[in-house]
Amino acid sequence: MKKKISSALLMLSLACAGAKAQSIIHVQDKLKIVVPSIIVLGNVQDGGSPHIGCTKNCCKDLFEHPDPARMVSSLGVIDPENKLNWLLDATPNLPFQLKALKKASGFTSKEVPDGIFITHAHIGHYAGLMYLGREALNAKQVPVYAMPKMKSFLENNGPWSQLVSLANISIRPLENEKTNVLSSNIKITPFKVPHRDEFSETVGYLIAGPHKKALFIPDIDKWSKWNKNIVDEIKKADYAFIDATFYDAAEMNNRPIAEIPHPLVVESMELFKNLSPQDKDKIYFIHLNHTNPLLNTESGQTKIVLKNGFHIARYNDIFEL
Repeated sequence: MKKKISSALLMLSLACAGAKAQSIIHVQDKLKIVVPSIIVLGNVQDGGSPHIGCTKNCCKDLFEHPDPARMVSSLGVIDPENKLNWLLDATPNLPFQLKALKKASGFTSKEVPDGIFITHAHIGHYAGLMYLGREALNAKQVPVYAMPKMKSFLENNGPWSQLVSLANISIRPLENEKTNVLSSNIKITPFKVPHRDEFSETVGYLIAGPHKKALFIPDIDKWSKWNKNIVDEIKKADYAFIDATFYDAAEMNNRPIAEIPHPLVVESMELFKNLSPQDKDKIYFIHLNHTNPLLNTESGQTKIVLKNGFHIARYNDIFEL
């Protein structure tokens, strides 16, 4: 049985407490998630696709013919039993992603999730909070989970501080490697990773459901700079959504690697080449720059990644927890 539930499937069943239970079903031609799950709400790097100012082949047609699946990297977490959902990262595509999360949840009429977890203060990961302000939704006390520097940044810098003073958001402090119990089914634990921390620290998250765990690391400088071994962390998880900003150095247009020190996909595949097929199968590359050929499902690079036993996270992919 596949652990990933494609949004194209009509239904998929899994063993649960010794019985068969449908993990997603169709109700009047709409998906309804009925077990705790993760949904991919975007897989693109902060600047989006098409990328502002880009005249290359990767973007030029998308300005005239946008691809609705080209959303900035974000995950939704859904707990149907407790009728709760959460968002990981508030991107510039927030209005579309909240609608997608609401639709996938099925059980709620609310336009906002029960909490938003922020990884760091780069535009693709927190700028969507602006839509919660009075110029837009004028939300009330949306829980926003943030590490200490991120919390201070939001509280002490406009326009974000206005979200706090007007009670559009309510910041919930996070601590490194301290687990947050969100429901009887869902726990989320932040962990610090090395990145360009100009305004805040950067974290990844471990998302734990009743049966499975997922790593979410959309941004990191290099695996070797982390105080943990990514190979070991993958082995302990069931899914790993990891930084794949650039496929290889050819995308960087001679920019210094120090300015954008992400692990290249080719580097990650080399690092992970000795993993078992079962562990390779856990890896889903995410956070793809607009130049990254993995955005093209038919590219040669996409075929190489899949042939090597890895995956690429795609919009609306659903994973059982």
